Amino acid sequence: MNSQNDTVVQVNGLTEKSNPRPILGYTDRETVKLDFDNMPFKQVKYWASRVAKWFRLNGFLVLKSSEKSYHVIFDRPVSWRKNVSIVAWVSLQTKHTKLTGWFILQCIKQGSTLRISPKRDKPTPRVVYRSGTQNCQILGFLRYRALTKAILADLK
Repeated sequence: MNSQNDTVVQVNGLTEKSNPRPILGYTDRETVKLDFDNMPFKQVKYWASRVAKWFRLNGFLVLKSSEKSYHVIFDRPVSWRKNVSIVAWVSLQTKHTKLTGWFILQCIKQGSTLRISPKRDKPTPRVVYRSGTQNCQILGFLRYRALTKAILADLK
């Protein structure tokens, strides 16, 4: 017997149970974003501060996406070309293989995405640190995040 949340899918004559759980994210080309998995908060903060100063990105926001995993969003808008250049620089400097893999996928899509909704056993990313200005790209991200969270709450 199927539970209320399960869907039965038939592929090539085979029946397969699935439990779809869509993951919602924020995607654009003008916001510099970093996805640090398996990195201590102190290192994330160091790299976020260094990038913000070096590339004059004004401010940044750090969100904890899961244990020892963080998202960083910077405030000053940049062109896609500059965005790719900045994230490539961070990937090379940190030698962080997961960030590099994430970066390559963003280049293929030609836009960068960070998760907003829960994912399997991972909660919704939460803000853990702010630095500098927060009134441009970060404000837009936070507004979109609040709208998405409100829609998800209404669906429950």
